[in-house]
This record gives sequence, C-alpha cells and structure tokens, in this order.
Amino acid sequence: MAQIFPKWANKLPAYSVGGIAVAAMIAPLFVWYYFSPEYTDVGYQPHQPVPYSHKLHVGELGLDCRYCHVGVEVAAVASVPPTQVCMNCHQLVLRDSEKLAPIRKSAETGDPMRWVRVHKVPEYAFFDHSVHISAGVGCSSCHGDIGDMEEVRQVEPLSMGWCLQCHRDPDPHLRPPEQIFNTRWVAPENQLALAAEIRQSREIAPPEDCSACHR
Repeated sequence: MAQIFPKWANKLPAYSVGGIAVAAMIAPLFVWYYFSPEYTDVGYQPHQPVPYSHKLHVGELGLDCRYCHVGVEVAAVASVPPTQVCMNCHQLVLRDSEKLAPIRKSAETGDPMRWVRVHKVPEYAFFDHSVHISAGVGCSSCHGDIGDMEEVRQVEPLSMGWCLQCHRDPDPHLRPPEQIFNTRWVAPENQLALAAEIRQSREIAPPEDCSACHR
C-alpha cells in the first residue's frame, strides 16, 4: 500500500512543539507591552466639546493652572473649571465666536459643560494632587508640557510601576515652590543637590507600601 502522508510530515510533531514553545515565550512579552498603560493609555487625546487650547491660554497668555483648576493645592482632585470661569474672559473676548457657542449655551441654561476626562487613575487607586504639589512635584512631571499642547493628551502611563519608580527616586521631579506650575521647567545642573535640600526641608519620604495608594 502507498504511503498516505509525505515523508516531511514526520517532522510536524517536532515543528509543532517548537512553535508552541516559541509562542509560550512570546505571548507574555506581547501581553506585557501591548496590554500595558504604556501602550494603551499614552497618547490618548480625546476631542473636547470646545477646542480649548492650552498652548494659547497657558503657553502664550501665561494663564496660571490654578485659575481654572481651583483647589488643586489643597484638594485630592484637580477640579474642572465651571462655565463661569470661561465666561469671566469670554463675555468680552471673542464673545460671538462660533467655537464658543457651547460655552454660551451652558452659561445661559446652567447645564455644565461635558468635558472629556483625559487623565484618570483606576478606582482602586488613590492619588492626592495636594500632597504631591506640597512635596515639590510639578504639574509637568505627570502631565507633560501642557503649555505646548493644542489638545491635551496623556504623556505618561500613570501605571503602578511608573508611580513606584518616582516614589523610589523622586529627586528628578522635585522643584522649588515657585516652579511647581511652570509647565516648561527644566531641571538645573544641580538638580540632585536641589532635590536633597527639598527632601530634607520638607521631610519627604515617599511610601512604597500597598496602603499608600490602595486604601
């Protein structure tokens, strides 16, 4: 009787085992990167109901972060500005602009603007803006150079590993109080010495235990 399968079919079991072994090694690496916040979250840039330009308002006009995000120095959350904050200027500036029609409608009806949130840590994690600001961590350490963004995008993964890396070595992110809200701040050559002074004066010792973020 003639052979049903060709001779090369004898190697299929070995090839199959080898393929499974390679896949078993590659699959964890694939999941580790492509399922991580580094890949899924960094670069997230949703469109907002009104094309608010941080590059114009912060970068060119020099608007302070705290004018819109009131309470960020004393609260856990950086609040989103109510419509009236926008109208403080736009009652006079570009008051008839079509782009600002949703803002005017919100002011007339009292319905709040539905801004799309960009940065968000998971519900099971706790993050306090005021604690980090008082420690000397500037806005741009987490949010990037907001003053150069037409539309805000996420530039850091905000993952547990990323947060722990900063808690273990906060020195690159510590800055003087007057530079906290400077989105274009660049660390000086004596950054390590400066950070050492800040850590000592403010008694900074970032926690690394689970309860620091998972409460």
